[in-house]
Amino acid sequence: MMNDTDKQTLQIPDWAETSSEEAPADDSLILTPMRNVVLFPGMAIPITIGREQSLAAAQAAVNSGRKIGLLLQSHPEVDEPQGSDLYATGTIANILRYVTTPGGAHHLVVQGEERFRVLDYVSSQPYLVARIEALPEADDSDPDIQARMRHLQEKAIETVQLLPQAPPEVTAAIQSMEGAGALADLVSNFLDISPQEKQKILETTDLRERLDKVADHVRQQLEVLKLTREIDQQTKQSMDARQREFMLRERLKAIQKELGEDDGNDAEIEELRQAIADADMPQEAAEQAQKELKRLQKMPDSSGEYSMIRTYLDWLTSLPWSKLDAENIDIAKARAVLDADHYGLDKIKKRILEYLAVRKLNPQGRSPILCFVGPPGVGKTSLGQSIAHALGLQFVRASLGGVHDEAEIRGHRRTYMGALPGNIIQELRKAGTRNPVFMLDEIDKLGGGGFHGDPASALLEVLDPAQNGTFRDNYLALPFDLSKVVFIATANVLDSIPGPLRDRMEIISLPGYTEDEKVEIAKRYLVKRQREDHGLSAEQVSMSEEALRSIVADYTREAGVRNLDREVGAVMRYATMQVAEGKAETVDIDAEDIPAILGPQRFESEVAMRTSEPGVATGMAWTPVGGDILFIETTKMPGKGRLSITGQLGDVMKESAQAALSLIKSRAKQLGISQQVFEENDIHLHVPAGAIPKDGPSAGVSIFTALVSLLTDQKVRSDVAMTGEISLRGLVLPIGGVKEKCLAALRAGIHTVLLPARNRKDWEDVPENARGQLQVVWLEKVEDVLAAALEGESYRAELKSAA
Repeated sequence: MMNDTDKQTLQIPDWAETSSEEAPADDSLILTPMRNVVLFPGMAIPITIGREQSLAAAQAAVNSGRKIGLLLQSHPEVDEPQGSDLYATGTIANILRYVTTPGGAHHLVVQGEERFRVLDYVSSQPYLVARIEALPEADDSDPDIQARMRHLQEKAIETVQLLPQAPPEVTAAIQSMEGAGALADLVSNFLDISPQEKQKILETTDLRERLDKVADHVRQQLEVLKLTREIDQQTKQSMDARQREFMLRERLKAIQKELGEDDGNDAEIEELRQAIADADMPQEAAEQAQKELKRLQKMPDSSGEYSMIRTYLDWLTSLPWSKLDAENIDIAKARAVLDADHYGLDKIKKRILEYLAVRKLNPQGRSPILCFVGPPGVGKTSLGQSIAHALGLQFVRASLGGVHDEAEIRGHRRTYMGALPGNIIQELRKAGTRNPVFMLDEIDKLGGGGFHGDPASALLEVLDPAQNGTFRDNYLALPFDLSKVVFIATANVLDSIPGPLRDRMEIISLPGYTEDEKVEIAKRYLVKRQREDHGLSAEQVSMSEEALRSIVADYTREAGVRNLDREVGAVMRYATMQVAEGKAETVDIDAEDIPAILGPQRFESEVAMRTSEPGVATGMAWTPVGGDILFIETTKMPGKGRLSITGQLGDVMKESAQAALSLIKSRAKQLGISQQVFEENDIHLHVPAGAIPKDGPSAGVSIFTALVSLLTDQKVRSDVAMTGEISLRGLVLPIGGVKEKCLAALRAGIHTVLLPARNRKDWEDVPENARGQLQVVWLEKVEDVLAAALEGESYRAELKSAA
């Protein structure tokens, strides 16, 4: 029994003194279930109690000064265990201390005295009470038991010495232990084994068997500790302070391998293995992925190659090897989409619809690679987006402008640090499907071949329907099927595209727009878009057709509509300021308002001014941005018949000037020109805009006309523009770029064009509304040029009679 002083020292709560529960009989024992704790005789341990049943048992034991029995639960999850939930063998313990913390937690310090076995349960409420049988220790004087004891003692001391930071008191306690049973219980208490294993040792009353069981556990733990020390010694030789994490992982892997637990179930490896299974790769790719995964599994994650392999596997598993989006081709819907997104371009739309119709009827066929060629701002890229919309497919775009490295197309080899796949594979990964509409923008601006390789040549395989089913990216080093990708290319000019690459594509030319088409595009698309971009509504601002026509004619001179879009945006900014400052609720823009908003007109028709004197002719030239007009100016001065040419002209154009002069000299009598003029004068030919390089044979007709005008003192008609190559026999030869040249003449306010008769087939390429505004004169010989271009009626009559 404990007196009051003892109770105060033990901090026994008040309820323990005032409990009305009757103490159990002398031949019974109060039991306390333990979830994961096994107490051995002779050991003192702290335990925490919180369940009502355990609190009641502690209350009764403290009140009566009795001992308590500790039994391990067979099912720790049971909150109110009964006799069937407990093991039959436990430990009788004496309560050394009872502590209640300020937070309300209850702790006991108990010391085991001897084993017991439950005979039957007397009571289960409010706590378990059972009749028990004490299990005293057997005699340990047998020499066999003593030998086992000494063996266990040696192994236990050896194990403790291998433990890091083991207290010396443990070794001293093992050395001073005399009883075999007590030694086995002491060692078992410190073993790192499960509660169930400890319970088996507690239930073993035969000393030999108990000593053997404990010795087996000590031997296993000793082997683990020895291997740990060996691993420490091996890893410390090759690791430094920065690789401490690596050392710990190596130790763990080595321990798992020795214990046979190295089953590769690492979370990261499992994640990659599952990703490979879900990627649905072709057999070759799947085998390569599994091979790399095995290498990764055997490699430390701090290795530089580890991250390279991991990145490679990430690329392999994230590519759409087998994912195909369903194509939903509705020709009527596609026509509506194209008409809604683009004004005009009837021939282009017709060809696209034909392309879609063939793809609908023959989905497995090899579709041609379309290449849209035209000046900037005519809608090449947006046509690709419309095709994707009509097909119901993803749209991806790769800009090839300035790409000069073959690796940008085919990727880098994995041996290089920071290697990545090429743009083709990267964009397909972003699309997440193997059949997107893939636009190769600015294909004419690929960099030339050098020590980085030739990117244009790398595209040969990509754009060949017969080869791209097994496209090999250098990074993947595996074939990837591009046969389902809808490739569309865009370019401004064809000349810079290598012949083999151009041969793989179907060229579709997009012309520049006429003035009427630009006005209509502005009305339908540009005004609405700019108005929304500037936060305005249709009620707040409006632009008349005359205002748009004024912007087109006086402020922009281009084949496309990009500058027109910018000028419309400038007008909308003006309207935004008016509304934001409260100066007006609605802003109506008319033609007379444009100069105040955009400033003085930037372009005016200078044809009449330029051709007001003899020796000046208006020619038409093709440019990458859609065509332009140029003026051929000539003058003569006293000299010895030399010809000077300026204006940064190319060799071909200089030769055209020389040929024109030779033709005039050969026909001087027919043209009414004295030979004395050539002997006493030098001739200077100049093409203005001298900072811009010019070349090509199509200015031959214009140069011939300007020279004849100069030498005969006859003016050239200001409303006429001409193009064509001439021969020394006086024939007018065909040229290219008829469509762009005619549209450029129309933009400059010229309505009569002189074209080679052999270019009649190209007249159909000129937009219909432009053909309606142009009068064309077909040229067979140079005499046809003079008859149509020179102003003097009498001189033209003389030429006709001379001919």
